Amino acid sequence: MSSVEVVLGFLEEAEPWRLRSSQFPSKVGGKPAWLSQRGLPSGSELECEVCRLPMVFLLQVYAPISGQDRSFHRTLFLFCCKTPECYSRSDSRCMKVFRSQLSRKNEFYPYEPPPEDEPENSSEENHDVFTISGVKLCWVCGCPGNKACSRCHGVTYCGKHHQTLHWKQSHRRECCKVETSADTTSPLLFSESELVTEPEEDSKEEQEDAKVEGGGGEKGGGGSSLAEGTFLEMAMHETEDNKTFQQFKKKTSSEPHQVIRYSRGGRPLWVSSQHVPSDEDILPCTCGAKRIFEFQVMPQLLNSLSVDSTGASIDWGTLAIYTCTDSCNHDDRYYREFIWKQDFTSDQNAD
Repeated sequence: MSSVEVVLGFLEEAEPWRLRSSQFPSKVGGKPAWLSQRGLPSGSELECEVCRLPMVFLLQVYAPISGQDRSFHRTLFLFCCKTPECYSRSDSRCMKVFRSQLSRKNEFYPYEPPPEDEPENSSEENHDVFTISGVKLCWVCGCPGNKACSRCHGVTYCGKHHQTLHWKQSHRRECCKVETSADTTSPLLFSESELVTEPEEDSKEEQEDAKVEGGGGEKGGGGSSLAEGTFLEMAMHETEDNKTFQQFKKKTSSEPHQVIRYSRGGRPLWVSSQHVPSDEDILPCTCGAKRIFEFQVMPQLLNSLSVDSTGASIDWGTLAIYTCTDSCNHDDRYYREFIWKQDFTSDQNAD
């Protein structure tokens, strides 16, 4: 199998205009810069499947597919729950990823690429707005929501939870007095940064570092007891897990600030030999096509999210995102793809 290029993503400060939808950004935090302005995921689709509270935007990756017109513009949006207790499970029900794509000729953006320099009318553009194409957005998270404040009717929310948060934060003082500024940032959101990318050097090594674990050697001899056999099996498992983690650290040591590894059709870099998905675990697309690995979120991102807390916390070892091989269309709707959360084992850490 030929090597697949690995592209690394890093956080960088950017002018706000560069993170708007019209610039097709890759970014972390803030509100989502929606690609298609139709078919946005509903409030129920953006609920955590563990606690049922609304999730918030984590990041988006602009990932067009060369030579495929329907995916000329293509962005993957990742949302996560902010309830730390939801991360105590090994599954990924506290996270969701959605795909949106448009052809080059579409009703929302010009045919030609956006300018490299700041547009003259950028100060007049409505970013972080409360509506796009008639769809009302939540003031707190920027996701679809048509629940309006019953007093001023000036702002809308995705549900009661975010309405209550905004009321306690500031709206009780602003309601019916002055227009709420769209530039005000909710403390619920992660801080906003641009995702800039560069190819990984010597990316061929990833193919060897991410090899599926092989045979574990011989079992205990004929005279060994069941307890001895169990102990040997546990020891081999611990050794293999440590080997995987050491490979992960070695592979990322040259670029310790990487927060994304993008390699569509490649392989993820696992932090552990435990809880690695089999082919059967990766659910196929509803169109019938298989899903392939596209990118992973690294644990280093957690250092920039300010999510540390006493006891439980938002946490992961790595998040692997798998998408439809054909990147099929779904009536212009945002389509949910597949995410696999792998945690660190108890004796590992992200340092």
